[in-house]
Amino acid sequence: MSKQQSMTARTGRDKQRYSESGERLVAGVVPLSADKTRVLLIQSSRRTAWVLPKGGWETDEATASDAARREAWEEAGIHCVVTRDLGKILDTRGPKELSSSSPKALYQFYQVRVEKEEAEWPEKHKRGRQWMSYGDAKEKLKGRPELVQALERSEIVR
Repeated sequence: MSKQQSMTARTGRDKQRYSESGERLVAGVVPLSADKTRVLLIQSSRRTAWVLPKGGWETDEATASDAARREAWEEAGIHCVVTRDLGKILDTRGPKELSSSSPKALYQFYQVRVEKEEAEWPEKHKRGRQWMSYGDAKEKLKGRPELVQALERSEIVR
């Protein structure tokens, strides 16, 4: 994103996009180092787990990659360039894991190259970030099959 980025993270779902079959459309990134040996993970908003930056694709964003880059900024404080479309990933949660506040999702992930990490970013107060090797990241993401699948589709050095 070349324009000035907001220091306020978006909240709420009033602009959320949904698929024709009702899944929440979520865009995310697999942020890789320039040499593709490390991936940047962030802490979940409750700081209980490590995840990839991702969030809802909103109606005022032209493309899912625009939404993914916005989420990378808000959640991880990074400026990045999309280098590869990793495709769509279906939500594998069962009916008991879904709710009105956490509906079924359809994920669209992009591999990105991190150009710059900022010291301050919109969600710094609730998220840490850490560079990890493939093995460490896969272990940290093991409870989230959609995130492991996105990592597996990337060109990270294994």
